[in-house]
Amino acid sequence: MTDLAKLPVTVITGFLGSGKTTLISQLMQNPGGKRLAVVVNEFGDVGVDGEILKSCAIPDCPAENIVELANGCICCTVADDFIPTIEALMALEPRPDHILIETSGLALPKPLLKAFDWPDIRSRITVDGVIALADAEAVAAGRFAPDVARVDAQRLADDSLDHETPLSEVFEDQIACADIVLLTKPDLAGPEGVARARAVIAAEAPRPLPVIEVAEGVVDPRVILGLEAAAEDDMDARPSHHDEAHDHDHDDFESIVVEIPELDSPATLVAAIERLANEQNILRVKGYASVRGKPMRLLVQAVGARVRHQFDRPWKSDEPRAGRLVVIAEHDDIRPEAIAAVLGAVPAPAAE
Repeated sequence: MTDLAKLPVTVITGFLGSGKTTLISQLMQNPGGKRLAVVVNEFGDVGVDGEILKSCAIPDCPAENIVELANGCICCTVADDFIPTIEALMALEPRPDHILIETSGLALPKPLLKAFDWPDIRSRITVDGVIALADAEAVAAGRFAPDVARVDAQRLADDSLDHETPLSEVFEDQIACADIVLLTKPDLAGPEGVARARAVIAAEAPRPLPVIEVAEGVVDPRVILGLEAAAEDDMDARPSHHDEAHDHDHDDFESIVVEIPELDSPATLVAAIERLANEQNILRVKGYASVRGKPMRLLVQAVGARVRHQFDRPWKSDEPRAGRLVVIAEHDDIRPEAIAAVLGAVPAPAAE
């Protein structure tokens, strides 16, 4: 890459738990000869995804090339966070060949694309492509769509009603902005579920989109890097529910952090998270826990009632063996005391 060439950026979007961090981890390990830099934007102030990626750092994507922006939406804080971060990455020596941006699972990608119009960076950077990840099992199960029967009944009564749900709007905006859709976790959905998910995506997409099944984030980097989409110049082809708004927010969703006591076993926490999903409509739980008698920290990642956990690294000598979890749901479903009661926990102090 010459100094005059625009630096390509790939925006990786997708709803909570769709596999964005797993995909980026795989790209870092198999970058196709490119020197990568990564920006991770998290919803909630416990930096899980950024720390996972830093643990995967290799010479072509060292830890200093990975920047985490937690507890905020980078497209809402362009001047304060996004532009300085991009400029810092572009100033690295050696300069990255490609930047990956992992958006928050609740992010609307189109406002982020608009940030690339900022004069400070427009002449030096381009959006190579927008990659949307969609959890095949969740899409097939209709978790991102309104209740069709109820909506049809309402529509008969009043055509002017807004029948979209917050989940469906975020999902549709992410699909509409994409250049490629990666259908993740196809093994959990099965062939029939994959077929249903493909049909849903085809119905929501404003134009025909390639849909590629991806398991455990494994994909040839040549498939998704080097698209040369120049997405910042192609905004009209990427409609959004929020095109008429001057700004946007995430008031439909909320996150809290809870501190949990040491566990007797991981199964105790898994059962509690399953209860939260089934009884309190919790969408996402991620963070760390301490298991009595175990020298390693337990990493926990849950999407609804589907919980994954593993011991990721030894506890450091200078850190407390404290469990902290980010819990995310629609605004009306975040009831800190009820959540804490299920987890045997107490809400952590709110971030300043």
